Amino acid sequence: MGMTIIEKILSNHSDKDKLKPGDITDVIIDARVARDFGGANVVKNIQAYNLGIDDPGKTLFTFDCNPTGSDQKYAVNQQICRIFARNEGIRVYDINAGIGTHLLIDEGYVYPGATAISTDSHANILGAVGAFGQGMGDKDIAAAWDKGKVWFKVPPSVKLILNGTLPGNIYAKDIVLNLLNRFGANTLLGYSVELYGDCVENMGIGDRITISSMATEMGAIIILFPPNNEVISYCTERTSADFESLYADQDAEYEKTYEVDVSEFKPMLSKPGKPHDTINIDDEKGTKIDSAFIGSCTNGRIDDMWAAARVLKNRKVAPGVVLKIVPSTDKVWKQCLNEGIIDIFKNAGALVSNAGCAGCAAGQVGQNGPGEITISTGNRNFPGKQGKGSVYLASPAVVAASAVAGYITHENDIPDQPALFTPGEKKQEAEIYRQEKDTGKRPEVLKGRCWLIKKDNIDTDMIFHNRYLSITDINEMGQYAFDNLQGYEEFARKARKGDIIITGKNFGSGSSRQQAVDCFVSLGVQAVIAESFGAIYERNAINAAFPVLTYENMDNLNLKNDDTIELNLVNGDIKNLRTGDSDQLHPFSEVQMKIYHDGGLL
Repeated sequence: MGMTIIEKILSNHSDKDKLKPGDITDVIIDARVARDFGGANVVKNIQAYNLGIDDPGKTLFTFDCNPTGSDQKYAVNQQICRIFARNEGIRVYDINAGIGTHLLIDEGYVYPGATAISTDSHANILGAVGAFGQGMGDKDIAAAWDKGKVWFKVPPSVKLILNGTLPGNIYAKDIVLNLLNRFGANTLLGYSVELYGDCVENMGIGDRITISSMATEMGAIIILFPPNNEVISYCTERTSADFESLYADQDAEYEKTYEVDVSEFKPMLSKPGKPHDTINIDDEKGTKIDSAFIGSCTNGRIDDMWAAARVLKNRKVAPGVVLKIVPSTDKVWKQCLNEGIIDIFKNAGALVSNAGCAGCAAGQVGQNGPGEITISTGNRNFPGKQGKGSVYLASPAVVAASAVAGYITHENDIPDQPALFTPGEKKQEAEIYRQEKDTGKRPEVLKGRCWLIKKDNIDTDMIFHNRYLSITDINEMGQYAFDNLQGYEEFARKARKGDIIITGKNFGSGSSRQQAVDCFVSLGVQAVIAESFGAIYERNAINAAFPVLTYENMDNLNLKNDDTIELNLVNGDIKNLRTGDSDQLHPFSEVQMKIYHDGGLL
């Protein structure tokens, strides 16, 4: 049996000739990156555990979360990274450079068949060029900087074939929003997805980046594009590496194959709160907006700037509407300047900021206030992600058209006169933490009170909101656990040491933040049991020696809130001590148990 693309990439970077789904192996990492919000914690881990740097030439900092340096705590973190980089000979792509994942491609660090990790949950954007990219937490990054490799479990693969001809008014953002409408946030959870079809073969790098960057929102490990001639040529011009593009074998084994007719795709929106809650734009057409945003790693390339400029040329942003535009990299920004696109944006009344992640990271333009309705080209619109308002997701052309109209609309249906607001229309509604080494044997049987939280897709912003990301002292983190999860805002106050959380699918989806694990450690919560976990969250928990386990079905337990349960990490047995009923969880893997007994990855 042959291998899929992900299996080939990982086997080429391991000591195994052939890998299959479920295999766990050490993977050599070609590009090892820390961003400004995670970088300081990586440095602290390196220093606290006396780790080294395996290869400074493959080790990078990218300051893309707060490229304006406007937040004091971000500025502190950035300076910690700069000083460390000077001493270790590490390259810093500072606040003038742009989004790290884009720089990895444009600067030649990543190419077809390469591997890369970053403290960025959208590092799987690198699947756009047929490379393996993964977002990981600060412990993983520190380990990779020290050893040049990290452990990884080979995911199963899915083949997704896009048949038919795309309608003329469909952009790459519409493609991925249509796919989210079809697959949701769970169907592809944990899979490596390979994308095929005539329309796929003809896609340029910008379109591929847009689609790959939202693999995280689909729950996938990565969306991999087989490299076409444009991708190969683009990467060849930018790297000195002698690479070989990798393609799946004819007899590669896929766990599932899906065929989708793209001729039926419609221009789409994601409704506020959930990227996968997508609808036809016509269903929301006419909805008044307060602001609009064009940028992010999903839609900040020059193709996106061209699309926005075409709509905005000789037009004005509607009175009272704020349009913010952030190119993905400084090279894109300069190209916009040289081609007169910046003039088009400014003449239209837009705010243009320097390159970076912008609103997604809560560190730059793109935030909104209570009651504010924003239409954005970003990849996420979780509650609170870009502020206190509501965020729709759409393509750059739709966002630009809506900014001119003052309400959600198509680029081919912009009114001669924009919608205006009327008075009264809207009313406003640390210190380094070093965990001491645990010298005692850690328990393999846990007993505690259970919290039943019957929700799917609890993302990391609900667990530990991004407004607290500057906190590095684990002792301060517990008080913020779940304070952005509706109905559980008082969780931290009511939780007791030894509690165990039981929840639904895709727990911990979203960002790569370690704090979403550490806040429970801070409170003394013993474990989280879920039907499935976001891939990065699961890694972060395992690496922190925090028990996380999955189940298929636990109806036999007849659980109620506050029941005391007992669970065995070795064999997966779980028992309701109130009723005596028992069931089965998936037990710890060998790697998870070793890290658990070691007290953590580091």
